[in-house]
Amino acid sequence: MTPAVETILEDLERATGAEDLQCLIESLRDHFDVDHMVYHWVNSNGDQYGCGTYSDAWVARYLEKDYLRIDPVVSGCYQRFHPVDWKRLDWSSRAVRSFQLDAIHHGVGNQGFSIPIRGPNGQFAMFTVSHNTDDDSWAAFIEAYRRDLILIAYYFNQKALEFEPGRSPEPTPALSPREVDAMTLLAIGYSRGQVAQTLAISEHTLRVYIESARFKLGAHNTTHAVARAMSRGLIVV
Repeated sequence: MTPAVETILEDLERATGAEDLQCLIESLRDHFDVDHMVYHWVNSNGDQYGCGTYSDAWVARYLEKDYLRIDPVVSGCYQRFHPVDWKRLDWSSRAVRSFQLDAIHHGVGNQGFSIPIRGPNGQFAMFTVSHNTDDDSWAAFIEAYRRDLILIAYYFNQKALEFEPGRSPEPTPALSPREVDAMTLLAIGYSRGQVAQTLAISEHTLRVYIESARFKLGAHNTTHAVARAMSRGLIVV
């Protein structure tokens, strides 16, 4: 991560309320020089919370038209655990194409990248980046910043969960020294082969450590496990 992103994450750690999250998501948008960033969640009771940089006009339009019913980004993220590039979603129906044109008209952008997040007790959230640009430029942007964006999304969600009314803190699991080593090396960008070589273990043994850490952290995949370990202070990069 760049020093600027690290500074923003430090500010995120110090956030004390929803107003801070709104300021931070605006800072993130400006840092990455994109049109919009948005965070939206729904908890197990159906309560919703969101912050972001979409215009008030688009938010009102989205609610007025009940676009939640047909928005392929929402349905696509709900069906997946991995980040979603909007180009890979199904925009073929007439209603969805009309929704897409309306969104672009309101400045949402013709490109998007959304990260689905599943938290405790049925919580579902999305962290989205959108921009107006060509396919090649967008592909290069995602290639360059994909990992940062995923980590930021999970940090953001972890902080937002702290503000959920009536929520008790999750206990922090203990990772073994080898699990900490493996997660730390993965966090700084080592491949699995490089991690195994550095730790002088086989890739099979490494896989056991990673899966054990993932289970303890309640993570859906390795990237999620790394993000949770970092956000809970179990590893320091």
